[in-house]
Amino acid sequence: MRKKITLLISMVLFTYVFCFAQDVAIKGSIKDKNGTPLPGVSVNVKNSKAAVSSDGNGAYSITAPGNSTLVYSMIGYKTQEVAVNNRSQINIELVESVNELSDVVVVGYGTALKKDVTGAISSVKAAQLENENPQSVADILKGNIAGLAVSMNTSAKGGGDLLVRGKTTLTASTSPLIVLDGVIYIGQLSDINPNDIETIDVLKDASSLAVYGSKAATGVVAITTKKGKSSTPTINFNTNFGIATLSKDQPVYDGPGFLAWRGDVARSTGTSPAYIYNDPDNLPAGVTMTQWLNGQTTTNPKDLWLTRLGLLTNEKNNYFAGKTINWYDLLFRTGQRQDHTLSMSGRKDEINYYMSLGYLKNENLIEGGEFSTVRTRVNLDAKAAKFLNVGINFQYADRDEGSIEADWGQLTSLSPYGDYYNPDGSLRRIPTDDNGLNARNPFLNPTYNSRMVRLNTLFGSIYAKATLPFGITYQLNFSPGIDMYRTFNASSSLNPNVTTPGGSATRAQETRYNWQVDNLLKWNKTIGKIHNFDVTFLVNGEKYQSWYTLSGNEGFIPSDILGYHNLGSGIKASVSSDDQAYKGDALMGRINYSLKSRYNFSYTLRRDGFSGFGANNKRATFQSAAVAWTFTEESFLKDIKWLNYGKLRVSYGENGNRVVDQYSSLSAEDLVKYQSVNASGVPAEVNGLIGGARIGNPELKWEKTKSLNVGLDFGIINNRINGALEYYDKKTSDLLISQTLSNVSGASNVISNIGAVNNKGFELSISSKNITSGKILWNSNVIFSLNRNKIIRLATPNNDLGNGWFIGKDIDVIWDYKILGVWQTSEVAEANKFNKGIKPGDYKLQDVDGNYIYNDADKQFLGYRNPRFTWAVRNEFNIYKSFDLSFQLISNWGQKAQDNQGLNQPGSVGFGRTSSYVVPYWTVDNPTNEYARLSSGLSGTSFNVYRKSSFIRLNTVALSYTLPTDLISKVKLQSAKLYFNVNNAALYAPDWNTWDPQNNGPTPRYYTLGLNISL
Repeated sequence: MRKKITLLISMVLFTYVFCFAQDVAIKGSIKDKNGTPLPGVSVNVKNSKAAVSSDGNGAYSITAPGNSTLVYSMIGYKTQEVAVNNRSQINIELVESVNELSDVVVVGYGTALKKDVTGAISSVKAAQLENENPQSVADILKGNIAGLAVSMNTSAKGGGDLLVRGKTTLTASTSPLIVLDGVIYIGQLSDINPNDIETIDVLKDASSLAVYGSKAATGVVAITTKKGKSSTPTINFNTNFGIATLSKDQPVYDGPGFLAWRGDVARSTGTSPAYIYNDPDNLPAGVTMTQWLNGQTTTNPKDLWLTRLGLLTNEKNNYFAGKTINWYDLLFRTGQRQDHTLSMSGRKDEINYYMSLGYLKNENLIEGGEFSTVRTRVNLDAKAAKFLNVGINFQYADRDEGSIEADWGQLTSLSPYGDYYNPDGSLRRIPTDDNGLNARNPFLNPTYNSRMVRLNTLFGSIYAKATLPFGITYQLNFSPGIDMYRTFNASSSLNPNVTTPGGSATRAQETRYNWQVDNLLKWNKTIGKIHNFDVTFLVNGEKYQSWYTLSGNEGFIPSDILGYHNLGSGIKASVSSDDQAYKGDALMGRINYSLKSRYNFSYTLRRDGFSGFGANNKRATFQSAAVAWTFTEESFLKDIKWLNYGKLRVSYGENGNRVVDQYSSLSAEDLVKYQSVNASGVPAEVNGLIGGARIGNPELKWEKTKSLNVGLDFGIINNRINGALEYYDKKTSDLLISQTLSNVSGASNVISNIGAVNNKGFELSISSKNITSGKILWNSNVIFSLNRNKIIRLATPNNDLGNGWFIGKDIDVIWDYKILGVWQTSEVAEANKFNKGIKPGDYKLQDVDGNYIYNDADKQFLGYRNPRFTWAVRNEFNIYKSFDLSFQLISNWGQKAQDNQGLNQPGSVGFGRTSSYVVPYWTVDNPTNEYARLSSGLSGTSFNVYRKSSFIRLNTVALSYTLPTDLISKVKLQSAKLYFNVNNAALYAPDWNTWDPQNNGPTPRYYTLGLNISL
């Protein structure tokens, strides 16, 4: 009986354990707090290797023991653990992490968690800007990275130049090194589709830059493109259309305004009574027609009046015919823009893939301006063996930059009484004059010239990564790039501005090829759970080569309309060619050590070689070191509840700048052709060498920048506020400068290493989660940057006045005469002491030494061309889980810019039809101190007008609506979002009165409406 009871109990227990521990097929969905499905979430069984990822709809399925625990994790969200409890359906809502320390950042030939980084690295996620629909890499970065300045490019191509932590050089390139998916990128940022970008990391201090050695003194921008996330294919289509309008009008004079302006020009330059320039039908009180005639006779007073104003015959005819032309409206238009990107991504079994195809077309504000490009990308990673991964990352772009813009620079020199066409219907060369004077028709080149500019670029990397025993990995990267550049330019003889009989044409072709090979050996090991070692060794080689050919011809007879495509049909052929090449190599070693994830140390040593430097200095060594202390891990700080995270970082090291012409260290001579006779006495054209253009310098070497960086990372109030403080101090020596030589040297210049500059600054970055629950969520980001630079040393102890370089002063300092105001009629006696023919209405310059002579001794330091500090604020709101609203303010403050419209020169009858925009210039009746009189001058004294150009810009405003999941699921969509945004929405520039102060030209404001869908 006892045996039966024992057997029964055993069977019950076995059945219970079996039922509890048996595997369960689990399905579920994963969404964020807005109800949006989350693809790419890792779902793994705790303490097991079993793992899957959610698909494009946020769905997942996994088999796990009924008594196990599932772990849900994704970068940017809090990790959650959920007990299975024999359930077959588990739906999860992931909560966004308020702690940015778990983010992965690029550290150069690798990645690291932000909390483990010892250098100064700032990051931006492209997903954060989806609603704003950035059109370029520059758009993603603008106002989002402390210490990074992005210039404004208002062309149809867009984009902008990047500058990290101010200027560290006088003449060499200041552009940062671009790293794309872990390899150095040699190409244009316009070939990178912003829709393909996952994250961008900006490396700023010596420690993070040292791995790139001779290329990194000006900073590194590391771009990481998208990879597959979902275990099922995800197809995404992002499409948008937009228009571009002038963000600010800068009108010129209409017909009546032009006549009034010409009258003031005549009064300002002439000696006759002022009233003779008045309309004879509207004379001042008390002035008779006899007085107005001033001794002249005429049967047509109006014609005499127009002659006095300087109007030409064609202008007079149009005046009497009541005809005017609005050049402003003809030159500027409402541009149209469209951008479409189709992508497919996913990961399944041992393959991860992302593919995209994009098309962008953008019309400029200026008639004729247009840019278009087709861009495609393929990212593929495959597990070829248990220990081996292979992959490719490739992008291809086809750019069309062949449009010809109308010449809007002629705007202020065109008369509203001019003609667009000749009587025969052809374009009039000079709208105002049959004799060939004055401003040209701005539409001649777009109408009569032909141009093709096509660029095809292919760049990528092929890699293999082997995982070896003992924590060792080896990776081989081969990164080729090919640029094919083709241009064709033809100037038709029908163009009245072309003097070449039969017209002319040129055709150019250039192929640029480069490759790099990276051999990377890494070792990562944790010993005793508290010691972590991450060691990297690199062997790098690179080569660049280009081939360029230019051919041309003139005189396409009888017709260049039929013949210009065939260069051989001309009668004056020409040809030239140029090939260039350089090589480089490098060895690099880096060790990162962490103790208890509390104390971090990093050391990097790199040896570079570059063929472009002198024979005696082909190689250079760069090194850096950094330490970091996560002080909030110390026990004595655990009781400070409001302080959640704190890390102090210090780095010091040296980087190089090798961006110099590859033949700068070699001598160059000019080859010329001249007429002579051959051995038979027949006249012939022969070649000959004349004086050298440049003397070689075998000692030429890298610019070197030594940099100190002190940083503080912090997280407070449950990590709802995170930020970083940075202080840096850099000194660049051995500056690459072209020295002008005297004629007796037999050459014009030599490239040398001379001089030094200092660059220091402060940066602050703060991100906050202001409201984290409820129907309205609110996040903010704030950045602040301050930079100061100073020239320490030049080639000689003297200042370089020609280049505007002054020892002890900023690189961008403004040195000119200080304008005190405008001479008034009551100051004639004092003005005459200068013996410069100064008249009331001329600018009053400060005579520093009081000798009544204007020379360099009177010039002063007036300010700076670059901002003294910059800041930006971004606010993001999520409203009722469906609406997303964001806006960004950016500001440049403390700089000045040139505004020579105030000079109002020359205002002559000949070429200056208007010579300025509408400004309140000085007259006897308007004795302003801000603008000079018309045709103002100081008899040979040359100077510029500078005004404060500080501004605050509402850079972006974006609104999007995410359609409900239950609605879009009916049409088999995973997600759908409508968005609308305005770029360059508003501007506040209190001291600037003309075009945009950042551009000083026509600047677009973009309105964009788009749709983003996934299935």
